[in-house]
Amino acid sequence: MHRQELLSLLQRYRTTFNTEAGYINRIRRFVEQHEDCFDSTLWPGHVTGSVWVVSPSRDKALLLHHRKHDQWFQPGGHADGDADIVRVALRECAEETGLTPHDIRLVDPSIFDVDIHTIPRMADVSQHEHIDIRFVVEIDDRLAIPGNSESNAITWLPLHHVLSYNHNRSTFRMVEKTRRMRNHHNRFDLMSG
Repeated sequence: MHRQELLSLLQRYRTTFNTEAGYINRIRRFVEQHEDCFDSTLWPGHVTGSVWVVSPSRDKALLLHHRKHDQWFQPGGHADGDADIVRVALRECAEETGLTPHDIRLVDPSIFDVDIHTIPRMADVSQHEHIDIRFVVEIDDRLAIPGNSESNAITWLPLHHVLSYNHNRSTFRMVEKTRRMRNHHNRFDLMSG
């Protein structure tokens, strides 16, 4: 898999959110222009992969409190040169939750959300952008989630509490998309409603 697979995923992806629609076009251009888009040393930005973790009932989401950034986020991280962005997102989910891949179910191999956000300057790393490609996964919310050393905490939150932990626009979109999933009998149907 190389850039073409991500470009194909982006070509098929549709959203009802205007800001996100603009991101899709920017990301497509960026990927077309940078053969090394999955390399975390590419500046001023690079492609990352993350997952939005939902409970089987779709009424909870899993967030972790990132030690380095001191904020609550969904699991995700650098591609480290791996062009299979679905694999990247699932790998990051397993690493950051401390669960086995067997406990993580990809709900759909299509993109769930995209975002471009700025990572502030920290120690030896200059300010740069993460071009985040997101997928939705399901984890049984009865499982113990051990987490890892990158996080201060990891917790399940009822959907109506998620925005009190992270109120950025992309989190709002993912919460709203999860509500739509619930309203459509847990189908992965984000275009309706």
